[in-house]
Amino acid sequence: MLAEQNPPPPKPAYKNPILYSSLALIAVLLYVISIFFFRWQENRQIQHHATEEQTQKQLEADRHTVEQMGGKELAIQSFYASAGVVHPGEKLQLCYGVANAKTVKLEPQNNPVWPSYNRCVDVSPKKDTTYTLTIEDAAGHTQTQSLDIKVR
Repeated sequence: MLAEQNPPPPKPAYKNPILYSSLALIAVLLYVISIFFFRWQENRQIQHHATEEQTQKQLEADRHTVEQMGGKELAIQSFYASAGVVHPGEKLQLCYGVANAKTVKLEPQNNPVWPSYNRCVDVSPKKDTTYTLTIEDAAGHTQTQSLDIKVR
């Protein structure tokens, strides 16, 4: 009969080359992953910082614009006519600009008006007329300005 061959005894774990190469590969993989993670984290911080700076610049620009447009105070910034003297029934434009108004009234006339930094409405006076612009804010404060149109 054939002599039974015994399998060679198993190698001890510390002599297994696959174990060492696997450990080395895992170590390199962890190092590469950590590099990617820290770079991603750093880029995220840089992007967050840039976003904060951009937001701050936008806030400053918006504050500047609000100040130019009348700040936080209720104000009639402009109220004028395209002509000071007209013929009876002739059209002209009354233009106004207001800041921080909740409601706007322009009397006497029938065109709709609303808060705006720059809006004009057509009017056709038949006789000398005094137009009055009245604005009101959310707190109930009002301002009024008048404009005389002469009809010849």
